[in-house]
Amino acid sequence: QGQLVESGGGLVQPGGSLRLSCAASGFSFNTYRMYWVRQAPGKGLEWVSYVSGSGGRTYYTDSVKGRFTISRDNAKNTVYLQMDNLKAEDTAMYYCAAKLDTRSHDLRFPPRRDEFNYWGQGTQVTVSS
Repeated sequence: QGQLVESGGGLVQPGGSLRLSCAASGFSFNTYRMYWVRQAPGKGLEWVSYVSGSGGRTYYTDSVKGRFTISRDNAKNTVYLQMDNLKAEDTAMYYCAAKLDTRSHDLRFPPRRDEFNYWGQGTQVTVSS
């Protein structure tokens, strides 16, 4: 049974940095596209970033471009999200999710938990002074 475990969230001041990690187990990690999805208080799920199974293709939503960097280490079955210059509007629960690299996705629409093969428990990021 596959599992995703996120870590690295916390409270940070505006302009600060955090690095989220997501450790995967129980499935062939390098054949899965890995996503970071977030949910702010009172709002729906939002795409943040993804990285292809090989690491060769990445995506960022416009609001985090130039501030967030996604990466993966297939030898460690781990995906990372480096978040710099954090803003109050980045405050959210951040979820790690996995989908087979051969499956399609449509970034025009909000993500749904049931479209992923695996979903983590989330890690809270709070940006506040």
